[in-house]
Amino acid sequence: MITPIIDTSIKDPVYTQIYKYIKKEIETGHLSFKEKLPSTRILASHLQVSRNTIDMAYGQLIDEGYIEAFPKRGFFVCDISSNLMSIPANAQTAPQPKEEQPHYDFDFSPYGVDLENFPYGTWRKTMRDILYDDRNTCLFEAGPRQGDEDFCQAIADYLHQSRGVSCTPDQIIVGAGVDYLLLLLSQILGRDTVFAMEDPSYMQAWRILTHLEFPVIPITLDKYGMDIKALENSQANVAYITPSHHFPLGIVMPIKRRQEILSWACGKSDRYIIEDDYDSEFRYKGRPIPSLQGIDTHHKVIYMGTFSKAIAPSMRISYLVLPPELLNIYRRNYSFYSNTVPRTEQKQITEFIRQGHFQRHLNRMRNIYKAKRDYILKVLEPYDRKIRISGENSGLHMLIKFLDGRSEKELLMQARKERLHLFGISQYMAGNTLPKTMQSTVILGYASLTSHQLQEGMDRFIQCFFHNDAVRFVKEM
Repeated sequence: MITPIIDTSIKDPVYTQIYKYIKKEIETGHLSFKEKLPSTRILASHLQVSRNTIDMAYGQLIDEGYIEAFPKRGFFVCDISSNLMSIPANAQTAPQPKEEQPHYDFDFSPYGVDLENFPYGTWRKTMRDILYDDRNTCLFEAGPRQGDEDFCQAIADYLHQSRGVSCTPDQIIVGAGVDYLLLLLSQILGRDTVFAMEDPSYMQAWRILTHLEFPVIPITLDKYGMDIKALENSQANVAYITPSHHFPLGIVMPIKRRQEILSWACGKSDRYIIEDDYDSEFRYKGRPIPSLQGIDTHHKVIYMGTFSKAIAPSMRISYLVLPPELLNIYRRNYSFYSNTVPRTEQKQITEFIRQGHFQRHLNRMRNIYKAKRDYILKVLEPYDRKIRISGENSGLHMLIKFLDGRSEKELLMQARKERLHLFGISQYMAGNTLPKTMQSTVILGYASLTSHQLQEGMDRFIQCFFHNDAVRFVKEM
C-alpha cells in the first residue's frame, strides 16, 4: 500500500502531492518495474480521499510515462531506467549499489554445521506429534519467563550427564541466542562490571559488550589459556572464557589453570567467570572434558551454552545457568522480561532430548565430523614440513600455520583468487598485537562441506598453497 503524507495546509492540491510521492518512489526504486499499484478505489479508501483525486494523480503519472494502465489488470510501474539519465543528480536519491560480495566455490568457514545429515524426518515428526496432541494447546499461551519447566529440566539433565554441570532447572534462563543472553547478563552483573576477554576471542561477544559501553580488557593467552597473571593485574571482575575449547585457537584449559582462575574469582565477592561452552560437544581425541562449572564449589561460574552448533545455526536457542546470588538479582530486578523463545520450539527440543534423538544425532555427527577432520589431516600429511596444524582434536575447525614466511594477508589473498573462503587469526584479535607464534595462520573449518565438496575443496587448497611441489591428492573418504 502507498502511504504519502498529505498536507492540506500547503498550496499543492492533494492529487499533486500523491502524484509527486509516487513519482519519487518510482525514481528511487522503492516502486520497481512491473510492480502493481493499488486500484484507485482501494487507494482512495486507504487515504480517505475521493476516487477522482486518485484518478487525477494516476492520470498525470500515465501521461509522463511512469505507470501504465492495463484493462482488467490494473496499474503497473513502467521501466524508466533510460529516462533517469536526464534527471538532475540532486533530484533523485537512488540507493547506492551494494558492494559485490566475492563468490567462493568452497566455504571453509568455522561457523557452519553439517545440515546434509540432519535428521529432518525425526525433527518434523517430533513437531507434528506436538501440534496434534490436544494437551499441548497451552503452548500457544504465554509461558514462564525463564523458560518452560520441562525444557529447563531437560537441559539440566543433559548438562549434568554430558558436561558435569551441577544445577537445578530453576537456575536456567532460556533465551533466543547468546546475544540476547549477554544483553540480559550484563544488566544482572551491573554497570560497574569490567570484563576480561581472551585475546584472540569470540568477537561477537566483544562487540556486544563494548557496544553496551562496558570496559573490556583483552587478556593474552599462553598455551594453557587465559594468562592468569595478566588477569590478576587487570581491573576486571568478570572473566569471559572458553575453557573446554577456546575459539579460535582450540586450547583446552588444563585443571591447574582452571583452579587458578577459580581461585582468582574467589578473591573478591563481585568476581565471576562466564564459561562459554562453545563446541564442547565435539571432541575426537582423549576423554571428554567436564565443565568448569562442575568443579566450582563457590558458585562463581556463569555457564552459557547453545543449541546452534549441535542442531542448526538457525536454532537461536541458548541458555544461562546462573549461580544463586545472581539468580536472586535476576528475580528481584529483571524477571519482568518475557521469554524470547517460542514454547512450541522449547517443547520440540525437550522431546528431541527426552526421546534420545538428540544424543543419537550428536553421536552420529561426532563420527561424521571426525571423518572429515581425519581426511583433512591425511591429505595434508605430505606437507607436514611446510605447515603446523593445531586445534584439530575438538570443535569444527583447525588452524594451519604456514612456515614458509608468507603472511596471513598473502595467504588469504591467494585463497580468494582460488575462490576458497578462509579466515585469518588476526580478525579475532581484540586489542593486543598478533603474537609471532600465531602469524601466517589460517582457520580451516570443515563442518558445512559435504564429503564430495571437502574432497574437491582440499584438492583446490593444495593446488592453491603447494602448487610448486604438489600433485593432486584426492582419495575417497
